[in-house]
Amino acid sequence: MDVRALESQLRSEGFSRTFVWQDGPHAFYPDHTHAGLTAHIVLDGEMAVTMNGAAQTYRVGDRFDVPAGAVHSARMGPHGCRYLVGEK
Repeated sequence: MDVRALESQLRSEGFSRTFVWQDGPHAFYPDHTHAGLTAHIVLDGEMAVTMNGAAQTYRVGDRFDVPAGAVHSARMGPHGCRYLVGEK
């Protein structure tokens, strides 16, 4: 995956901050919110996100966006997850 190209794409969409984050196997983030819209693009591993009562698993190449103020949780897969984050 070309991280620089993905960062450029996010910036062109108005995301002012981008960074790569990595979590270990089975890391868990309980229900939380973000002040602004966030985009997440999975670079390695997988992440299951629960939002609005529905869980979905994202794998390499998948993107999901979390609206500002949306309550959600996330659990990383058995090999952890490395992902690109964009923040508005």
